[in-house]
Amino acid sequence: MDQLRIGIIGSGSWATAIAKIASDNGNTIAWWVRQSANIDYFKKRHHNPHYLRNAYFDVSKINFSDDVKQVIEQSDVLVMAVPSIHILSSLAGVDPSLLKNKKIVSAIKGVIPGRNILLNEYLKQDFNFPIEQYFTLLGPSHAEEVASEQLSYLTFSGIDEVSTKAIADCFKSEYIYTMTNKDVLGVQYAGVVKNIYALGAGIAHGLEYGDNFLSVYIANCANEMKVLLQNIMEKEGRNCGSVNYNTSVYLGDLLVTCYSLHSRNRTFGNMIGKGYSVRAAELELNMVAEGYNASKCIMAINEDLKLNLPIISAVYNILWHGEAPSETFKALESILV
Repeated sequence: MDQLRIGIIGSGSWATAIAKIASDNGNTIAWWVRQSANIDYFKKRHHNPHYLRNAYFDVSKINFSDDVKQVIEQSDVLVMAVPSIHILSSLAGVDPSLLKNKKIVSAIKGVIPGRNILLNEYLKQDFNFPIEQYFTLLGPSHAEEVASEQLSYLTFSGIDEVSTKAIADCFKSEYIYTMTNKDVLGVQYAGVVKNIYALGAGIAHGLEYGDNFLSVYIANCANEMKVLLQNIMEKEGRNCGSVNYNTSVYLGDLLVTCYSLHSRNRTFGNMIGKGYSVRAAELELNMVAEGYNASKCIMAINEDLKLNLPIISAVYNILWHGEAPSETFKALESILV
């Protein structure tokens, strides 16, 4: 297990950070980069032409390919690190037999739009991929800080504890501390909703609310997230009684995504709060803010759960129904505790 062949699917900022961690640890990795021109640039300049340009790679340890099937064949462990809106296109044309006996690690903090399902559910439905071979890589870890080798904490989740630890050990380094847990579904939903809450935090900042309000807002987000996760787990028939939602993969990730200037969701929300339209904010950011589509997906999921989710509902109504941010947050003020 200590000689796992690692494949990276995706070439954005988070995929680039993950590739840096894996290759810095001496692993030879296979890396799917969609555009061959970007591969040529990588090989010549030793860094990503579009993301984390200060992160340099020993390209002798990287087998680049613009053919996702080739990367799958070369890997024991596949790390999925594309935005959720690109999952279907990234795996289009992949025969289910190619994934047999592979381990898949999701580094995706989003729900597949239109289908309102997590990556593991999509893999089960379309590839008959077993949950026992599925893992997650999540945590409060902005790609920019990973690239500059600032200490970051990653949590790997999986049903098989031995395999989960073996995968986590491949990413452990002087600047990456790794932990494991078994809450595969819960950590994924936490990774989804914290982006929605970060959008709201950005909207609040754009509306010129101060730190005092933001601290109350985030405390309420943490509570709303816990209620949502517990109800999702109960619906799935899973015991969540032993889960500590105050740990880094839950509360820590929520905090950093709401507060950090590196957070694209917070930045996106800040633009909305300042009066940008959704489309104008998308064009200005030029990166995917997962919370935008996630808000619609979670509202669809909540049609069955029928939970009171005032914060997620507020963000959703601003983004998808054009409600005025100032009026919507004014209404939120009176229900926060």
